[in-house]
Amino acid sequence: MLIFAAIQHLRQQLLKITDSRPGYARLDTLLPAESDGLRWLAAQAVWPQFYWQPRDTGETLTACGELMHAESAADARQLLETLPPGWKLVGANEFGLTRSFLFLPRLLLQGTTLSIFLHDAVSLQADLQRAIAFLDSLLPARDVGDLPDPLSGLTHLPQCHDWTGLVERALASIQRGDLDKVVLARATDLSFTRAVSAASLLGASRDINQHCYHFLLALEPGRAFIGSSPERLYHRRELRLLTEALAGTCANSADGAQADRLAHELLQDDKNLRENGMVVEDICLRLRSVTADLDVLPVETLRLRHVQHLRRRIRASLARADDLLCLSRLQPTAAVAGLPRQPARSFIAANEPFPRGWYAGSVGYLSAEVSEFAVALRSAGVEGNLVRLYAGAGIVAGSEAQSEWQELNHKAAGLASLLNVDLTAGSCLKSK
Repeated sequence: MLIFAAIQHLRQQLLKITDSRPGYARLDTLLPAESDGLRWLAAQAVWPQFYWQPRDTGETLTACGELMHAESAADARQLLETLPPGWKLVGANEFGLTRSFLFLPRLLLQGTTLSIFLHDAVSLQADLQRAIAFLDSLLPARDVGDLPDPLSGLTHLPQCHDWTGLVERALASIQRGDLDKVVLARATDLSFTRAVSAASLLGASRDINQHCYHFLLALEPGRAFIGSSPERLYHRRELRLLTEALAGTCANSADGAQADRLAHELLQDDKNLRENGMVVEDICLRLRSVTADLDVLPVETLRLRHVQHLRRRIRASLARADDLLCLSRLQPTAAVAGLPRQPARSFIAANEPFPRGWYAGSVGYLSAEVSEFAVALRSAGVEGNLVRLYAGAGIVAGSEAQSEWQELNHKAAGLASLLNVDLTAGSCLKSK
């Protein structure tokens, strides 16, 4: 009830506003303790909805309703320039930056601060009534329910025999010198006997998939995009920029000694080190002309529940605080598209059997002072009783279709296992 009580307090504050000037206004109230914004968000019948939990430290964001939005990163930058200091836009950018949905929320819970935002070009009094009606439509948090069982259907796009052919075409392009690397994705469609709660699935993932960004974006009833991604696209505070190369993967183990052995092997594996090095080189190349003090930290492993990754963190100083510049330079990274970027994107567009949409794009927030986006990996689209899981694998010289299929299974298992679906045993052998 913490959030609902804070909403009533905001409503009382709104009733005291007498300002009739045009412009912007913001009212804040503090909650005595952190509340589960995801559980509260699931009870609401107001859209858009957005939830964001940072990977390691920082405040959780929960947003619903909108005052205005941008449908491109360029429009978002322009909109942000008109807003008061400290105001945020939240949302996502599609894989190729062809579409964005970044919105100024009507209501935002950031940590223990609940804020309502108002704007009207003629008179704040006009928006005041809309804001009160919005608050009156909100409901207390409720139990989001159990995840569905049993599974009634499973389909891969591409199917395993088509995956083998796709990898072979990619390797032929690499051998010809058209590409150095291309990241190929698979969609796994799961159907259930009843509707799936996106909030329930994300909540279950949040509980067990550690060291990840957890996010939900719903623009309309009955459809949501969720994920638990290990990868940061970038974090910017004023002119300080943090990004990373997360590429190179092996399985993980619940047994500590076995996990250590797998990590040691990953750190020595030539194919995975080359794949990670390509991403590092590309990021540095793209940032060199717009940053100073570019610093690449030593390679390390990031251990997740089902997989381990090679990671190199990269720090730099920007010449100017420009999120459009950061997005256009970094998205899509070589870790989700390939190298060279444009030929890899063209190969993906010509060969993948489904549109990526939000998958492998970016999810997060931006403001004049601080911005952060995660790469939208380990993600799923949820619509009614259907869940579409996404996973990708980097193809370089020496890649094998069978091992890359297994990598897809391990990556998708982070969400699939929560739905009692075991993908890790699946193999992909080329038909004779």
